[in-house]
Formats: sequence, structure tokens, C-alpha cells
Amino acid sequence: MLTHDASGPDGMPLRVTVLRNANGMDVTFMDLGATWLSARVPLSDGSVREALLGCATPADYLQQSAYLGACVGRYANRIAQSFLTRTQHSLTPNQPPHQLHGGPEGFSHRRWLIVSQSPTEVRYRLHSPDGDQGFPGNLTTEVHYQLTDDNALIITYQAETDQPCPVALTNHAYFNLDACQGDARQHRLKIEADHYLPVTREGIPERGLHPVEGTGFDFRQPKTIADDFLKDTDQQTVGGYDHGYLLSHQGNHLTEAARLWSADNQLSLSVATSAPALQFYSGNFLDGTPARQGTWRNYQGIALETGFLPDSPNHPEWPQPDCWLQPGEKLHSVTRYQLIPA
Repeated sequence: MLTHDASGPDGMPLRVTVLRNANGMDVTFMDLGATWLSARVPLSDGSVREALLGCATPADYLQQSAYLGACVGRYANRIAQSFLTRTQHSLTPNQPPHQLHGGPEGFSHRRWLIVSQSPTEVRYRLHSPDGDQGFPGNLTTEVHYQLTDDNALIITYQAETDQPCPVALTNHAYFNLDACQGDARQHRLKIEADHYLPVTREGIPERGLHPVEGTGFDFRQPKTIADDFLKDTDQQTVGGYDHGYLLSHQGNHLTEAARLWSADNQLSLSVATSAPALQFYSGNFLDGTPARQGTWRNYQGIALETGFLPDSPNHPEWPQPDCWLQPGEKLHSVTRYQLIPA
């Protein structure tokens, strides 16, 4: 573990952890937001490629609002009108009148406790008190990052609560498999989903699930993201892709949800998850976000966030598991990001 001179909002030094596997791949995290900072993977030609958008220093993450690599909660994605109709709780908005990614002081802004670490694993814990950002119940959550020798980062989320509360945890990494160079819309993408969820300009569901068949949202066969970019009114509404997909195969076991290929075909990413949905975001508003050099541009990174559909706490009719965690239950969700050299 490394400590940096820069400090977090609490005045304490930022703590950085680097994990390495037997193949020479390394991934880096910090305790602020349990944030994934970097993913460097050796290619077949002996070079090492960075696959994750990030900032020049850990302190720079305090100057961005794109949630780069952060662990997001209590509820990742949007909740309409910042209101839970089931329990009549008003939440704290941060995209008024709506709440995004857990509120203005969500988990991505918090100092997580490092519970344990080894050369290939690190485990973080966070306690969220009753009423935090408006959410009911005391919630304790853990995120466990494990780097395997087949270049997979396995992320395990666990949580417990003493009151019924919606919980959806995700990691908001942005990928660019071409060494973070160029337009990520030149990547090819496959998503294992037959339906997507149309949203308003504010990212709020405006009608039910819609078949991908015959639309630019159909990624059931691999295609270049740019091919159908802004083809549909539903894309034009939000400036590109920023939509939830209901995954075709749901269950408590890991199933591949998506696969991404670099434009030069030297590196691919497999995303597997036990979660029911995937948010595909094409980086439509990345302009000006601090980068390792200069700033990132729109569409320079692709986010593939596993979890639940937006506003799921208020839509029990959607065909996915209940996102409400009950007292006595334990949330257990797993996502695997595997980087595969050609």
C-alpha cells in the first residue's frame, strides 16, 4: 500500500493499493471511493497497455464528476424524483429533481476502510448510517477486488441492512482498449440482451422495455459502436448510448454480459456478472474530465456498468430480481472484467 501527499476531503492521505498477477498485469486502486485507477495488461508483443481511463494523480479524482473507476452506491443509476414510492422516502437529489449514483455524497465520495489486502486482493468496507442521502436503514457494505492469473478482475459486492432499502452497487470504470487513445466508438461491442430501456433527456425511464430488434441498440452480434451511433431518436435524446439493457441470462451465477474489442484487435474485454442489467454509456459528456495528460474527450471511454435498470426501486413490474435488500438478507453480487490479449 502506498500513501500520497495529497489528501481526501477528510484531510487524511490517500491510500493506493497495487495488485499484480503472475502474467505481469497490474491493477491499481485507492481508498477514496474504493476507486479503480488503472489496468495495465501485457500484450503478446511484450508491450504493456493501459486499458482504463484515469487521472494523472489520485488527487485529480477530486476534480472530476465522471465517476472515473469509482465504486458507486447505495443505488447506482438514477432514481426518479429522488423518491422511493414503496417506503415514501425522499432522497437527496444531485441532478434535481432526480438522484444519480447515490446522491451528492454517495459511496464514490467516501473514504472506504481497507479491511485486508495481499499481492492479488484488496477488500474495502463502508458503513452508511440510517438517513444517509435520504436512504432508510444502516447499511454496511464491502467490495472485494481480486486479480487472477488469467487477467480477470473479480469484483464481489456484499451488503447488509437493518431496514428495507434498495441497493445496487457497481464500478464506474471507463475502458479504452486502444491504450486510451482515439475514439472508443471504433471499438466493437457485443451485449447479451434482447431489450433496452428508453429514457428521457434526464435519463429517467419514460416507457417500458423495448426490443433491440431493428434498432441501433442491437448488439447481439458484435458491431462497431460507431456504425449505428445516433441512429435512433432514443440515442439522440441523450447524445448517444446511455441506456440500461436487461440481460438475457439472469441468475446468481456469473454469465457473460458483454464483450468489447479494441479497434486494432490486440485486446478484448469480457464482462461477466450475476447482476440482471448492464448500463452501456458511450462517454457522451467526458469533455474536460482530467486525464493522465490534459483532459479526456467525449466518447474516449466506454462504461459497462453492471447492476439494475435505472429507477428499478419504483418499477417492481420489470422482469428482474427485486433490488430491495431486506433485514436479515445478505446482498452478494459478482462482476468479472477479464482483459484478453490477442
